[in-house]
Amino acid sequence: MELFMNIPEWLVPTGGCLSLGLFMICLALLYWYATFPYSVLAQCGIRHPKPVPFFGNMFLFREGFFGFHSDLIKTYGRVSGYYIGRRPVVVVADPDMLRQIMVKDFSTFPNRMAIRTATKPMSDCLLMLRNERWRRVRSILTPSFSAARMKEMGPLINTATDSLLTNLNGHADSGTSFDIHSCFGSFTMDVIASVAFGTQVDSQKDPNDPFVRHAQKFFSFSFFTPLMFLFIAFPFLIPLARILPNKRRDEMNNFFINCIQKIIRQRDEQPVEERRRDFLQLMLDTRSSKECVSLEHFDVVNRADELAPTHTDTHTEHDGTGHESPNTRPVQSQKRTMTEDEIVGQALVFFLAGYETSSNTLAFSCYLLALNPECQSKLQAEVDWFFTRHDLPDYTNVQELKYLDMVISEALRLYPPGFRFAREVDEDCTVNGQVIPKGSTLEIPAGYLHYDPEYWPEPQNFIPERFTSEAKASRHPFVYLPFGAGPRSCVGMRLAQLEIKIALVNVFRNFNIVACAETKVPLELKSHTTLGPKNGIHVKITKRVLAGEPETTRA
Repeated sequence: MELFMNIPEWLVPTGGCLSLGLFMICLALLYWYATFPYSVLAQCGIRHPKPVPFFGNMFLFREGFFGFHSDLIKTYGRVSGYYIGRRPVVVVADPDMLRQIMVKDFSTFPNRMAIRTATKPMSDCLLMLRNERWRRVRSILTPSFSAARMKEMGPLINTATDSLLTNLNGHADSGTSFDIHSCFGSFTMDVIASVAFGTQVDSQKDPNDPFVRHAQKFFSFSFFTPLMFLFIAFPFLIPLARILPNKRRDEMNNFFINCIQKIIRQRDEQPVEERRRDFLQLMLDTRSSKECVSLEHFDVVNRADELAPTHTDTHTEHDGTGHESPNTRPVQSQKRTMTEDEIVGQALVFFLAGYETSSNTLAFSCYLLALNPECQSKLQAEVDWFFTRHDLPDYTNVQELKYLDMVISEALRLYPPGFRFAREVDEDCTVNGQVIPKGSTLEIPAGYLHYDPEYWPEPQNFIPERFTSEAKASRHPFVYLPFGAGPRSCVGMRLAQLEIKIALVNVFRNFNIVACAETKVPLELKSHTTLGPKNGIHVKITKRVLAGEPETTRA
Protein backbone atom coordinates (compact mmCIF):
# COMPACT_ATOMS: atom_id res chain seq x y z
CA MET A 1 0.00 0.00 0.00
CA GLU A 2 2.81 2.38 0.89
CA LEU A 3 4.32 1.71 -2.52
CA PHE A 4 1.22 3.07 -4.28
CA MET A 5 1.02 5.96 -1.84
CA ASN A 6 4.46 7.09 -3.10
CA ILE A 7 3.48 7.33 -6.86
CA PRO A 8 4.13 10.88 -8.07
CA GLU A 9 0.93 12.89 -8.55
CA TRP A 10 1.74 13.64 -12.21
CA LEU A 11 1.58 9.88 -12.97
CA VAL A 12 -1.92 9.47 -11.59
CA PRO A 13 -4.40 9.80 -14.51
CA THR A 14 -6.96 12.56 -14.12
CA GLY A 15 -10.52 12.15 -15.36
CA GLY A 16 -9.68 14.01 -18.59
CA CYS A 17 -6.59 11.94 -19.34
CA LEU A 18 -8.46 8.72 -18.63
CA SER A 19 -11.23 9.72 -21.04
CA LEU A 20 -8.68 10.62 -23.71
CA GLY A 21 -6.88 7.32 -23.19
CA LEU A 22 -10.09 5.33 -23.54
CA PHE A 23 -11.00 7.34 -26.61
CA MET A 24 -7.63 6.59 -28.22
CA ILE A 25 -7.97 2.88 -27.39
CA CYS A 26 -11.45 2.80 -28.94
CA LEU A 27 -10.17 4.64 -32.00
CA ALA A 28 -7.31 2.16 -32.36
CA LEU A 29 -9.69 -0.80 -32.01
CA LEU A 30 -12.05 0.75 -34.56
CA TYR A 31 -9.19 1.24 -37.02
CA TRP A 32 -8.04 -2.34 -36.45
CA TYR A 33 -11.61 -3.58 -37.08
CA ALA A 34 -11.82 -1.48 -40.23
CA THR A 35 -8.55 -2.67 -41.76
CA PHE A 36 -7.50 -6.08 -40.42
CA PRO A 37 -9.22 -8.13 -43.21
CA TYR A 38 -7.29 -6.22 -45.88
CA SER A 39 -4.26 -8.50 -45.74
CA VAL A 40 -6.20 -11.62 -46.82
CA LEU A 41 -5.83 -11.24 -50.59
CA ALA A 42 -2.19 -10.17 -50.45
CA GLN A 43 -1.33 -13.21 -48.32
CA CYS A 44 -2.69 -15.41 -51.14
CA GLY A 45 -0.69 -13.55 -53.77
CA ILE A 46 -3.81 -11.90 -55.23
CA ARG A 47 -3.20 -8.33 -56.42
CA HIS A 48 -5.85 -5.69 -55.81
CA PRO A 49 -6.42 -1.92 -55.52
CA LYS A 50 -5.76 -0.33 -52.15
CA PRO A 51 -8.92 -0.51 -50.00
CA VAL A 52 -10.43 2.30 -47.94
CA PRO A 53 -11.07 1.48 -44.25
CA PHE A 54 -14.59 0.12 -43.62
CA PHE A 55 -15.67 0.36 -47.28
CA GLY A 56 -12.92 -1.45 -49.17
CA ASN A 57 -13.02 -0.68 -52.91
CA MET A 58 -16.74 -0.14 -53.31
CA PHE A 59 -16.28 3.48 -54.45
CA LEU A 60 -14.54 2.19 -57.57
CA PHE A 61 -17.81 0.78 -58.93
CA ARG A 62 -20.00 3.84 -58.41
CA GLU A 63 -20.75 3.69 -62.16
CA GLY A 64 -21.38 -0.07 -62.09
CA PHE A 65 -19.39 -3.30 -62.32
CA PHE A 66 -19.19 -3.72 -66.10
CA GLY A 67 -16.34 -1.26 -66.74
CA PHE A 68 -14.85 -1.83 -63.30
CA HIS A 69 -14.07 -5.49 -64.06
CA SER A 70 -12.25 -4.59 -67.25
CA ASP A 71 -10.06 -1.99 -65.53
CA LEU A 72 -9.37 -4.32 -62.59
CA ILE A 73 -8.28 -7.29 -64.72
CA LYS A 74 -6.18 -5.21 -67.11
CA THR A 75 -4.34 -3.66 -64.14
CA TYR A 76 -3.99 -6.60 -61.74
CA GLY A 77 -4.28 -9.73 -63.88
CA ARG A 78 -6.70 -12.57 -64.68
CA VAL A 79 -6.77 -13.56 -61.01
CA SER A 80 -7.20 -10.33 -59.07
CA GLY A 81 -9.35 -9.05 -56.28
CA TYR A 82 -11.06 -6.24 -54.42
CA TYR A 83 -12.94 -5.69 -51.18
CA ILE A 84 -16.64 -4.95 -50.70
CA GLY A 85 -16.53 -3.47 -47.23
CA ARG A 86 -14.40 -5.91 -45.28
CA ARG A 87 -15.20 -8.92 -47.47
CA PRO A 88 -12.53 -10.10 -49.93
CA VAL A 89 -13.64 -10.83 -53.49
CA VAL A 90 -11.48 -12.94 -55.83
CA VAL A 91 -12.10 -12.22 -59.53
CA VAL A 92 -11.16 -15.11 -61.83
CA ALA A 93 -10.98 -14.44 -65.57
CA ASP A 94 -8.94 -17.51 -66.49
CA PRO A 95 -11.17 -19.90 -68.52
CA ASP A 96 -9.30 -23.05 -67.44
CA MET A 97 -9.71 -22.11 -63.78
CA LEU A 98 -13.40 -21.37 -64.40
CA ARG A 99 -13.92 -24.84 -65.87
CA GLN A 100 -12.42 -26.24 -62.67
CA ILE A 101 -14.51 -24.01 -60.39
CA MET A 102 -17.88 -24.29 -62.12
CA VAL A 103 -17.81 -27.94 -63.17
CA LYS A 104 -14.95 -30.22 -62.13
CA ASP A 105 -14.73 -28.94 -58.54
CA PHE A 106 -18.38 -27.93 -58.31
CA SER A 107 -18.78 -29.65 -54.94
CA THR A 108 -16.24 -27.18 -53.51
CA PHE A 109 -18.16 -24.14 -54.85
CA PRO A 110 -21.85 -25.16 -54.87
CA ASN A 111 -23.39 -21.95 -53.53
CA ARG A 112 -24.01 -18.57 -55.06
CA MET A 113 -23.04 -15.46 -53.13
CA ALA A 114 -25.33 -15.09 -50.11
CA ILE A 115 -27.42 -11.93 -49.90
CA ARG A 116 -27.83 -11.69 -46.18
CA THR A 117 -30.42 -8.89 -46.34
CA ALA A 118 -32.85 -11.06 -48.34
CA THR A 119 -36.26 -11.78 -46.79
CA LYS A 120 -39.09 -14.09 -47.82
CA PRO A 121 -40.06 -14.86 -50.54
CA MET A 122 -36.69 -13.97 -52.13
CA SER A 123 -34.78 -16.00 -49.53
CA ASP A 124 -36.68 -19.12 -50.69
CA CYS A 125 -35.92 -18.70 -54.41
CA LEU A 126 -33.53 -20.95 -56.31
CA LEU A 127 -30.86 -18.23 -56.62
CA MET A 128 -30.61 -17.95 -52.83
CA LEU A 129 -30.92 -21.59 -51.77
CA ARG A 130 -27.83 -23.43 -50.62
CA ASN A 131 -26.39 -26.94 -50.46
CA GLU A 132 -28.89 -29.81 -50.18
CA ARG A 133 -31.93 -27.55 -50.13
CA TRP A 134 -30.86 -26.02 -53.45
CA ARG A 135 -30.13 -29.49 -54.85
CA ARG A 136 -33.60 -30.73 -53.89
CA VAL A 137 -35.48 -27.78 -55.41
CA ARG A 138 -33.36 -27.70 -58.57
CA SER A 139 -33.89 -31.43 -59.01
CA ILE A 140 -37.63 -30.87 -58.97
CA LEU A 141 -37.59 -27.79 -61.22
CA THR A 142 -35.32 -29.09 -63.98
CA PRO A 143 -38.02 -31.23 -65.69
CA SER A 144 -40.31 -28.17 -65.71
CA PHE A 145 -37.95 -26.47 -68.18
CA SER A 146 -37.41 -29.46 -70.45
CA ALA A 147 -37.81 -29.25 -74.22
CA ALA A 148 -41.13 -31.07 -73.92
CA ARG A 149 -42.47 -28.46 -71.48
CA MET A 150 -41.29 -25.62 -73.74
CA LYS A 151 -43.49 -26.91 -76.52
CA GLU A 152 -46.50 -26.21 -74.29
CA MET A 153 -45.41 -22.60 -73.76
CA GLY A 154 -45.29 -21.51 -77.42
CA PRO A 155 -48.99 -20.59 -77.73
CA LEU A 156 -48.85 -18.47 -74.54
CA ILE A 157 -45.86 -16.54 -75.89
CA ASN A 158 -47.49 -16.06 -79.30
CA THR A 159 -50.53 -14.51 -77.61
CA ALA A 160 -48.36 -11.89 -75.90
CA THR A 161 -46.53 -11.29 -79.20
CA ASP A 162 -49.81 -10.22 -80.84
CA SER A 163 -50.07 -7.34 -78.37
CA LEU A 164 -46.41 -6.45 -78.97
CA LEU A 165 -46.98 -6.18 -82.75
CA THR A 166 -50.05 -3.99 -82.20
CA ASN A 167 -47.99 -1.73 -79.95
CA LEU A 168 -45.13 -1.48 -82.47
CA ASN A 169 -47.58 -0.84 -85.28
CA GLY A 170 -48.71 2.32 -83.49
CA HIS A 171 -45.11 3.54 -83.29
CA ALA A 172 -44.62 2.80 -87.00
CA ASP A 173 -47.72 4.86 -87.83
CA SER A 174 -46.48 7.79 -85.75
CA GLY A 175 -43.10 7.87 -87.53
CA THR A 176 -41.38 9.20 -84.42
CA SER A 177 -38.60 7.70 -82.32
CA PHE A 178 -39.54 5.71 -79.22
CA ASP A 179 -37.97 3.62 -76.45
CA ILE A 180 -38.09 0.06 -77.75
CA HIS A 181 -36.65 -1.21 -74.45
CA SER A 182 -39.80 -0.05 -72.67
CA CYS A 183 -41.96 -1.88 -75.23
CA PHE A 184 -40.07 -5.12 -74.74
CA GLY A 185 -40.26 -4.70 -70.95
CA SER A 186 -44.05 -4.71 -71.19
CA PHE A 187 -43.98 -7.70 -73.54
CA THR A 188 -41.75 -9.82 -71.28
CA MET A 189 -43.88 -8.84 -68.29
CA ASP A 190 -46.93 -10.25 -70.08
CA VAL A 191 -45.10 -13.43 -71.10
CA ILE A 192 -43.68 -14.21 -67.67
CA ALA A 193 -46.92 -13.43 -65.86
CA SER A 194 -48.70 -15.79 -68.24
CA VAL A 195 -46.28 -18.72 -68.45
CA ALA A 196 -45.02 -18.54 -64.86
CA PHE A 197 -48.26 -18.36 -62.93
CA GLY A 198 -51.17 -17.98 -65.29
CA THR A 199 -52.02 -14.34 -64.64
CA GLN A 200 -53.18 -12.26 -67.58
CA VAL A 201 -51.29 -8.96 -67.43
CA ASP A 202 -51.72 -6.60 -70.38
CA SER A 203 -48.95 -4.21 -69.39
CA GLN A 204 -48.46 -3.26 -73.06
CA LYS A 205 -51.78 -1.43 -72.89
CA ASP A 206 -51.55 -0.48 -69.22
CA PRO A 207 -47.99 0.46 -68.15
CA ASN A 208 -49.37 1.28 -64.68
CA ASP A 209 -50.43 -2.31 -64.11
CA PRO A 210 -49.65 -3.31 -60.49
CA PHE A 211 -47.37 -6.13 -61.66
CA VAL A 212 -45.27 -3.64 -63.62
CA ARG A 213 -45.02 -1.14 -60.77
CA HIS A 214 -44.04 -3.71 -58.16
CA ALA A 215 -41.48 -5.44 -60.40
CA GLN A 216 -39.83 -2.10 -61.15
CA LYS A 217 -39.35 -1.53 -57.43
CA PHE A 218 -37.12 -4.57 -57.30
CA PHE A 219 -34.80 -3.21 -59.99
CA SER A 220 -34.47 0.23 -58.40
CA PHE A 221 -31.95 -1.22 -55.91
CA SER A 222 -28.67 0.67 -55.41
CA PHE A 223 -25.56 -0.04 -53.37
CA PHE A 224 -25.09 3.63 -52.74
CA THR A 225 -27.64 4.40 -50.05
CA PRO A 226 -26.88 5.43 -46.45
CA LEU A 227 -28.29 2.16 -45.10
CA MET A 228 -26.20 0.04 -47.50
CA PHE A 229 -23.08 1.97 -46.50
CA LEU A 230 -23.83 1.18 -42.86
CA PHE A 231 -24.34 -2.55 -43.52
CA ILE A 232 -21.21 -2.79 -45.68
CA ALA A 233 -19.07 -1.07 -43.05
CA PHE A 234 -20.59 -3.01 -40.12
CA PRO A 235 -21.85 -6.36 -41.47
CA PHE A 236 -22.82 -7.56 -37.98
CA LEU A 237 -25.74 -5.10 -38.27
CA ILE A 238 -27.15 -6.90 -41.35
CA PRO A 239 -29.72 -8.93 -39.35
CA LEU A 240 -31.38 -5.59 -38.60
CA ALA A 241 -32.11 -5.22 -42.34
CA ARG A 242 -34.50 -8.16 -42.16
CA ILE A 243 -36.51 -6.75 -39.26
CA LEU A 244 -36.40 -3.00 -39.85
CA PRO A 245 -39.44 -1.62 -41.73
CA ASN A 246 -38.79 -1.18 -45.45
CA LYS A 247 -41.84 0.16 -47.24
CA ARG A 248 -40.62 -0.55 -50.80
CA ARG A 249 -39.53 -4.10 -49.97
CA ASP A 250 -42.58 -4.93 -47.86
CA GLU A 251 -45.05 -3.62 -50.46
CA MET A 252 -43.37 -5.64 -53.22
CA ASN A 253 -43.15 -8.82 -51.15
CA ASN A 254 -46.72 -8.63 -49.86
CA PHE A 255 -48.09 -7.95 -53.34
CA PHE A 256 -46.45 -10.98 -54.94
CA ILE A 257 -47.00 -13.31 -51.97
CA ASN A 258 -50.72 -12.48 -51.85
CA CYS A 259 -51.13 -12.83 -55.63
CA ILE A 260 -49.37 -16.18 -55.84
CA GLN A 261 -51.06 -17.64 -52.76
CA LYS A 262 -54.45 -16.59 -54.15
CA ILE A 263 -53.71 -18.37 -57.44
CA ILE A 264 -52.56 -21.50 -55.57
CA ARG A 265 -55.85 -21.62 -53.65
CA GLN A 266 -57.81 -21.18 -56.87
CA ARG A 267 -55.89 -24.00 -58.55
CA ASP A 268 -56.49 -26.37 -55.67
CA GLU A 269 -60.23 -25.75 -55.97
CA GLN A 270 -60.30 -26.39 -59.75
CA PRO A 271 -60.85 -29.80 -61.35
CA VAL A 272 -57.57 -31.24 -62.64
CA GLU A 273 -58.61 -31.01 -66.29
CA GLU A 274 -59.33 -27.26 -66.00
CA ARG A 275 -55.97 -26.30 -64.49
CA ARG A 276 -53.72 -24.21 -66.69
CA ARG A 277 -50.43 -25.85 -67.74
CA ASP A 278 -47.98 -23.14 -66.64
CA PHE A 279 -44.90 -23.27 -64.40
CA LEU A 280 -46.83 -22.59 -61.24
CA GLN A 281 -49.00 -25.63 -61.94
CA LEU A 282 -45.94 -27.75 -62.75
CA MET A 283 -44.51 -26.82 -59.34
CA LEU A 284 -47.82 -27.54 -57.61
CA ASP A 285 -47.88 -30.94 -59.32
CA THR A 286 -44.60 -31.83 -57.58
CA ARG A 287 -46.59 -32.27 -54.39
CA SER A 288 -47.78 -35.58 -55.80
CA SER A 289 -45.09 -36.29 -58.41
CA LYS A 290 -41.78 -38.13 -58.09
CA GLU A 291 -40.29 -36.77 -61.33
CA CYS A 292 -36.80 -35.46 -60.65
CA VAL A 293 -33.25 -35.54 -61.95
CA SER A 294 -29.86 -35.73 -60.29
CA LEU A 295 -26.95 -33.31 -60.21
CA GLU A 296 -25.13 -34.33 -63.38
CA HIS A 297 -28.23 -33.45 -65.38
CA PHE A 298 -28.62 -29.89 -64.02
CA ASP A 299 -26.42 -28.36 -66.74
CA VAL A 300 -29.04 -26.92 -69.07
CA VAL A 301 -26.45 -24.99 -71.09
CA ASN A 302 -24.85 -28.24 -72.26
CA ARG A 303 -28.21 -30.02 -72.66
CA ALA A 304 -27.35 -32.56 -69.98
CA ASP A 305 -30.95 -32.49 -68.73
CA GLU A 306 -32.28 -33.81 -72.04
CA LEU A 307 -30.68 -37.18 -71.30
CA ALA A 308 -31.84 -37.17 -67.69
CA PRO A 309 -33.34 -40.37 -66.29
CA THR A 310 -35.67 -39.90 -63.35
CA HIS A 311 -35.02 -41.35 -59.89
CA THR A 312 -31.29 -41.69 -60.48
CA ASP A 313 -29.08 -41.86 -57.41
CA THR A 314 -25.52 -41.58 -58.74
CA HIS A 315 -23.86 -38.89 -60.81
CA THR A 316 -20.84 -37.83 -62.78
CA GLU A 317 -20.11 -34.20 -63.49
CA HIS A 318 -19.63 -32.78 -66.98
CA ASP A 319 -17.00 -30.19 -67.78
CA GLY A 320 -18.90 -28.20 -70.41
CA THR A 321 -17.28 -29.92 -73.40
CA GLY A 322 -19.14 -33.21 -73.34
CA HIS A 323 -16.57 -34.98 -71.18
CA GLU A 324 -17.19 -36.34 -67.75
CA SER A 325 -15.26 -35.30 -64.68
CA PRO A 326 -13.67 -38.10 -62.65
CA ASN A 327 -15.54 -36.71 -59.62
CA THR A 328 -18.20 -39.38 -59.09
CA ARG A 329 -20.11 -39.79 -55.86
CA PRO A 330 -23.51 -41.03 -54.66
CA VAL A 331 -26.45 -38.69 -54.34
CA GLN A 332 -28.49 -39.14 -51.20
CA SER A 333 -32.19 -39.77 -51.60
CA GLN A 334 -34.24 -36.70 -50.75
CA LYS A 335 -37.80 -35.64 -50.16
CA ARG A 336 -39.08 -34.74 -53.64
CA THR A 337 -41.46 -31.91 -52.90
CA MET A 338 -41.50 -28.16 -52.34
CA THR A 339 -43.12 -26.20 -49.53
CA GLU A 340 -45.59 -23.45 -50.37
CA ASP A 341 -42.96 -20.86 -49.37
CA GLU A 342 -40.52 -22.41 -51.84
CA ILE A 343 -43.16 -22.45 -54.60
CA VAL A 344 -43.89 -18.77 -53.99
CA GLY A 345 -40.15 -18.03 -54.03
CA GLN A 346 -39.61 -19.78 -57.38
CA ALA A 347 -42.64 -18.08 -58.95
CA LEU A 348 -41.30 -14.69 -57.87
CA VAL A 349 -37.79 -15.25 -59.17
CA PHE A 350 -39.10 -16.55 -62.54
CA PHE A 351 -41.07 -13.34 -62.79
CA LEU A 352 -38.29 -10.94 -61.82
CA ALA A 353 -35.41 -12.69 -63.60
CA GLY A 354 -37.37 -13.30 -66.79
CA TYR A 355 -38.73 -9.77 -66.94
CA GLU A 356 -35.46 -7.83 -66.90
CA THR A 357 -33.04 -10.16 -68.67
CA SER A 358 -35.23 -11.03 -71.66
CA SER A 359 -36.40 -7.46 -72.28
CA ASN A 360 -32.79 -6.25 -72.21
CA THR A 361 -31.67 -8.89 -74.70
CA LEU A 362 -34.56 -8.12 -77.07
CA ALA A 363 -33.83 -4.39 -76.95
CA PHE A 364 -30.08 -4.84 -77.39
CA SER A 365 -30.64 -7.19 -80.35
CA CYS A 366 -32.84 -4.62 -82.11
CA TYR A 367 -30.36 -1.83 -81.33
CA LEU A 368 -27.48 -3.79 -82.85
CA LEU A 369 -29.50 -4.69 -85.95
CA ALA A 370 -30.53 -1.05 -86.37
CA LEU A 371 -26.83 -0.08 -86.38
CA ASN A 372 -25.97 -2.97 -88.74
CA PRO A 373 -28.68 -2.89 -91.47
CA GLU A 374 -26.84 -5.48 -93.59
CA CYS A 375 -27.22 -7.99 -90.75
CA GLN A 376 -30.87 -6.99 -90.36
CA SER A 377 -31.50 -7.66 -94.07
CA LYS A 378 -29.83 -11.06 -93.80
CA LEU A 379 -32.02 -11.93 -90.80
CA GLN A 380 -35.18 -10.78 -92.57
CA ALA A 381 -34.35 -13.00 -95.54
CA GLU A 382 -34.14 -15.97 -93.17
CA VAL A 383 -37.39 -14.96 -91.44
CA ASP A 384 -39.20 -14.66 -94.80
CA TRP A 385 -37.96 -18.13 -95.77
CA PHE A 386 -39.17 -19.43 -92.39
CA PHE A 387 -42.72 -18.19 -92.98
CA THR A 388 -42.91 -19.95 -96.34
CA ARG A 389 -42.64 -23.18 -94.32
CA HIS A 390 -44.53 -22.40 -91.09
CA ASP A 391 -47.57 -20.41 -90.01
CA LEU A 392 -46.45 -19.69 -86.44
CA PRO A 393 -43.14 -20.02 -84.61
CA ASP A 394 -42.94 -22.67 -81.90
CA TYR A 395 -40.25 -24.38 -79.86
CA THR A 396 -39.44 -26.94 -82.57
CA ASN A 397 -39.44 -24.85 -85.74
CA VAL A 398 -37.49 -21.85 -84.41
CA GLN A 399 -34.49 -24.17 -84.13
CA GLU A 400 -34.28 -23.91 -87.94
CA LEU A 401 -33.37 -20.21 -87.70
CA LYS A 402 -29.59 -20.51 -87.54
CA TYR A 403 -28.78 -16.88 -88.34
CA LEU A 404 -31.29 -15.65 -85.75
CA ASP A 405 -29.55 -17.82 -83.19
CA MET A 406 -26.21 -16.28 -84.15
CA VAL A 407 -27.63 -12.75 -83.85
CA ILE A 408 -29.00 -13.42 -80.37
CA SER A 409 -25.76 -15.11 -79.27
CA GLU A 410 -23.70 -12.12 -80.43
CA ALA A 411 -26.08 -9.69 -78.71
CA LEU A 412 -25.65 -11.70 -75.49
CA ARG A 413 -21.89 -11.57 -75.94
CA LEU A 414 -21.84 -7.79 -76.26
CA TYR A 415 -24.54 -7.13 -73.65
CA PRO A 416 -24.89 -10.12 -71.27
CA PRO A 417 -27.67 -9.28 -68.75
CA GLY A 418 -26.05 -11.58 -66.18
CA PHE A 419 -22.58 -10.14 -66.73
CA ARG A 420 -21.20 -11.27 -63.36
CA PHE A 421 -22.00 -14.06 -60.95
CA ALA A 422 -20.35 -15.35 -57.84
CA ARG A 423 -19.68 -18.38 -55.65
CA GLU A 424 -19.12 -18.60 -51.91
CA VAL A 425 -15.79 -20.00 -50.66
CA ASP A 426 -16.47 -21.98 -47.48
CA GLU A 427 -12.99 -23.48 -47.04
CA ASP A 428 -9.45 -22.55 -48.05
CA CYS A 429 -8.83 -24.22 -51.41
CA THR A 430 -6.40 -24.26 -54.32
CA VAL A 431 -7.45 -24.07 -57.98
CA ASN A 432 -4.75 -24.58 -60.63
CA GLY A 433 -2.12 -23.57 -58.09
CA GLN A 434 -3.91 -20.45 -56.87
CA VAL A 435 -4.96 -20.31 -53.20
CA ILE A 436 -8.48 -18.95 -52.67
CA PRO A 437 -9.14 -17.99 -49.05
CA LYS A 438 -12.02 -19.15 -46.87
CA GLY A 439 -14.70 -16.53 -46.33
CA SER A 440 -14.10 -14.80 -49.65
CA THR A 441 -16.45 -14.49 -52.59
CA LEU A 442 -15.30 -15.86 -55.94
CA GLU A 443 -16.55 -13.66 -58.78
CA ILE A 444 -16.83 -14.71 -62.45
CA PRO A 445 -16.67 -11.66 -64.78
CA ALA A 446 -18.58 -13.00 -67.78
CA GLY A 447 -18.82 -9.49 -69.22
CA TYR A 448 -15.03 -9.13 -69.33
CA LEU A 449 -14.56 -12.59 -70.86
CA HIS A 450 -17.03 -11.71 -73.63
CA TYR A 451 -14.74 -8.86 -74.73
CA ASP A 452 -11.40 -10.59 -74.20
CA PRO A 453 -9.39 -9.85 -77.39
CA GLU A 454 -7.41 -13.07 -76.92
CA TYR A 455 -10.56 -15.01 -77.84
CA TRP A 456 -12.69 -12.42 -79.67
CA PRO A 457 -10.98 -10.47 -82.50
CA GLU A 458 -12.44 -6.95 -82.79
CA PRO A 459 -14.46 -7.54 -79.61
CA GLN A 460 -16.41 -4.26 -79.82
CA ASN A 461 -17.87 -5.13 -83.24
CA PHE A 462 -21.17 -6.92 -83.88
CA ILE A 463 -20.27 -10.04 -85.89
CA PRO A 464 -22.95 -12.79 -85.66
CA GLU A 465 -20.71 -15.19 -87.62
CA ARG A 466 -18.64 -15.66 -84.46
CA PHE A 467 -21.31 -18.24 -83.58
CA THR A 468 -21.22 -20.60 -86.52
CA SER A 469 -20.83 -24.23 -85.47
CA GLU A 470 -17.20 -24.22 -86.60
CA ALA A 471 -16.32 -21.03 -84.73
CA LYS A 472 -17.90 -22.27 -81.50
CA ALA A 473 -16.11 -25.60 -81.71
CA SER A 474 -12.72 -23.87 -82.05
CA ARG A 475 -13.21 -21.56 -79.04
CA HIS A 476 -12.71 -22.21 -75.34
CA PRO A 477 -16.22 -22.90 -73.97
CA PHE A 478 -15.63 -20.87 -70.79
CA VAL A 479 -15.12 -17.50 -72.48
CA TYR A 480 -18.85 -17.25 -73.33
CA LEU A 481 -21.10 -17.52 -70.29
CA PRO A 482 -24.39 -15.65 -70.81
CA PHE A 483 -26.30 -18.37 -68.93
CA GLY A 484 -23.49 -19.55 -66.65
CA ALA A 485 -22.15 -23.10 -66.83
CA GLY A 486 -22.24 -26.33 -64.89
CA PRO A 487 -24.93 -27.48 -62.45
CA ARG A 488 -25.82 -23.89 -61.42
CA SER A 489 -26.40 -22.74 -64.99
CA CYS A 490 -29.62 -20.83 -65.67
CA VAL A 491 -32.55 -23.23 -65.35
CA GLY A 492 -34.77 -20.90 -67.42
CA MET A 493 -32.42 -20.64 -70.41
CA ARG A 494 -34.72 -22.43 -72.86
CA LEU A 495 -37.71 -20.30 -71.91
CA ALA A 496 -35.69 -17.10 -72.36
CA GLN A 497 -34.40 -18.22 -75.75
CA LEU A 498 -37.86 -19.28 -76.93
CA GLU A 499 -39.45 -16.00 -75.86
CA ILE A 500 -36.72 -13.94 -77.53
CA LYS A 501 -36.82 -15.93 -80.78
CA ILE A 502 -40.60 -15.86 -81.14
CA ALA A 503 -40.65 -12.10 -80.53
CA LEU A 504 -37.83 -11.30 -82.97
CA VAL A 505 -39.19 -13.56 -85.71
CA ASN A 506 -42.49 -11.70 -85.62
CA VAL A 507 -40.94 -8.24 -85.26
CA PHE A 508 -38.60 -8.60 -88.23
CA ARG A 509 -41.26 -10.23 -90.38
CA ASN A 510 -43.36 -7.10 -90.01
CA PHE A 511 -40.96 -4.21 -89.40
CA ASN A 512 -37.59 -2.60 -90.04
CA ILE A 513 -35.76 -1.15 -87.03
CA VAL A 514 -33.96 2.07 -87.96
CA ALA A 515 -31.33 4.10 -86.09
CA CYS A 516 -32.16 7.81 -85.77
CA ALA A 517 -30.82 11.02 -84.25
CA GLU A 518 -32.02 9.91 -80.80
CA THR A 519 -30.18 6.57 -80.99
CA LYS A 520 -27.20 6.80 -78.62
CA VAL A 521 -23.89 5.42 -79.86
CA PRO A 522 -22.40 4.12 -77.66
CA LEU A 523 -25.18 3.32 -75.25
CA GLU A 524 -25.02 4.38 -71.63
CA LEU A 525 -25.30 1.25 -69.48
CA LYS A 526 -26.31 0.51 -65.90
CA SER A 527 -24.64 -2.46 -64.26
CA HIS A 528 -25.21 -2.65 -60.52
CA THR A 529 -27.59 -5.65 -60.81
CA THR A 530 -28.22 -6.81 -64.38
CA LEU A 531 -26.70 -5.09 -67.43
CA GLY A 532 -29.22 -2.82 -69.10
CA PRO A 533 -29.59 0.49 -70.93
CA LYS A 534 -29.37 3.44 -68.55
CA ASN A 535 -31.78 5.70 -70.46
CA GLY A 536 -33.65 3.33 -72.74
CA ILE A 537 -32.95 2.53 -76.41
CA HIS A 538 -34.49 4.99 -78.85
CA VAL A 539 -35.05 3.96 -82.47
CA LYS A 540 -37.59 4.38 -85.25
CA ILE A 541 -39.63 1.59 -86.80
CA THR A 542 -41.12 1.23 -90.28
CA LYS A 543 -43.47 -1.34 -91.76
CA ARG A 544 -42.15 -3.89 -94.21
CA VAL A 545 -43.89 -4.62 -97.50
CA LEU A 546 -43.14 -8.11 -98.76
CA ALA A 547 -42.71 -8.81 -102.46
CA GLY A 548 -46.04 -9.25 -104.24
CA GLU A 549 -48.04 -8.08 -101.23
CA PRO A 550 -50.25 -4.93 -101.39
CA GLU A 551 -49.13 -2.27 -98.90
CA THR A 552 -52.59 -2.06 -97.36
CA THR A 553 -52.54 -5.69 -96.23
CA ARG A 554 -49.61 -5.31 -93.84
CA ALA A 555 -50.14 -4.98 -90.10
